[in-house]
Amino acid sequence: MFNVAIVGYGNLGRGVKSAIERNADMKLTAVFTRRPEAVKKDIKDVPIFPGVQSSLPKSLRIDVAILCGGSKEDTPVQGPQFIEKFNTVDSFDTHADIPRYFKKMDAIAKANGNVSVISAGWDPGIFSLERVLGDAFLPESKGYTFWGPGVSQGHSDAARKVKGVNDARQYTIPIESALKQVREGKIKDFTKREMHKRVVYIVAAKGADRERIRKEIVEMPNYYADYNTEVHFITAEEMKKSHAAYPHGGFVLTSGVTGKNHREILEYRCELKSNPEFTGSVLVACARAAYRLKKNGASGAFTMLDIPAALLSSHTSAELRKGFM
Repeated sequence: MFNVAIVGYGNLGRGVKSAIERNADMKLTAVFTRRPEAVKKDIKDVPIFPGVQSSLPKSLRIDVAILCGGSKEDTPVQGPQFIEKFNTVDSFDTHADIPRYFKKMDAIAKANGNVSVISAGWDPGIFSLERVLGDAFLPESKGYTFWGPGVSQGHSDAARKVKGVNDARQYTIPIESALKQVREGKIKDFTKREMHKRVVYIVAAKGADRERIRKEIVEMPNYYADYNTEVHFITAEEMKKSHAAYPHGGFVLTSGVTGKNHREILEYRCELKSNPEFTGSVLVACARAAYRLKKNGASGAFTMLDIPAALLSSHTSAELRKGFM
C-alpha cells in the first residue's frame, strides 16, 4: 500500500478522495489546503496542512501528492513546489502550455529524484491517448476532438478568476453539424469556432461591472477568445439549483483510409455524470503509476502517453493477460 496526499480540496480534491477510498492499494495520509478549518468537517483522522512550506512531521510519509488546483494559477505554482519534495500527479490542462510546463517539471523532478505525471485526466489524458492511437493505426488520417456537452472545470475556474465573479460554470457544446460531417467521413479543417461554442453562467459580486466581466471572459486567450461565447448572469440560488452537477464528456474521432481507399473511422466516446469524480479516478490511477515508476528507479516528468497501461492498473500483469487480453 502507498500513501497519497491531496493538494487543494475543492470539487476535484473531493473526487480524488472518493477514488482513493475505492482503491485498496492506497491510503490518504495528508491534505494541503488554503481552507483547513472548512476541510476538517469532511476529512477525519487525516492531518491537514495549509501549504507545502508547513512543518511536516518526520513520521509523515507521502509517496505521491495529487495536485487538485486550477491550471490557470494554482498548478503552475504548486507543481514546481511539491515536486521538490514528493512524487506528483496533476491535471494541468492548458494544452498550449503543456510542452513548456513539462520541460520545467521534468528538470525539477530529475534534480530531486522524483516522478511527476503531468496533464493527466480525460483531456488531456485519455483523449490524448486516443488521438495518438488513431494516428498510429490510420497513417495519413485526420483527427477530430469534440468536447461536451458538459461543464469544463478548467474553463469554469478561469472565469472565476475574473475580478467581480463570485462563481462561474462554463458549458462546452459541440456543433452538431460539424460532428455529423466527420461521422459521415467528410474530411475538413474546422476552426475552433466551427466545432464548439461556450456558454458561461456567472454569479457576479454586488456592484460588479458586468460588461467588463463579460468582455474579459469573451476575450480571454487560450480559454474563450477562439470561440463563440455566451455569458449569462444568474443568481447564486439559480446556480445552486440548476448548475450544481458537473457532467461532461466528448468524442475523439480519427478518419483515414486503408488498402484500396476504404474509408475507416475510429470513434471514442466519453460520457460523464461527474467530471471531477471521473478525473479524480484517472489521477489516482496515475498516482499508482508514479509510485511504481519511482520504485523502478525512474525520475522526471511523464504524461499518460509515456506510461504503460499495466502501470496504471491495480491488477498484476498475469491478471491483465488472462482477463483483459
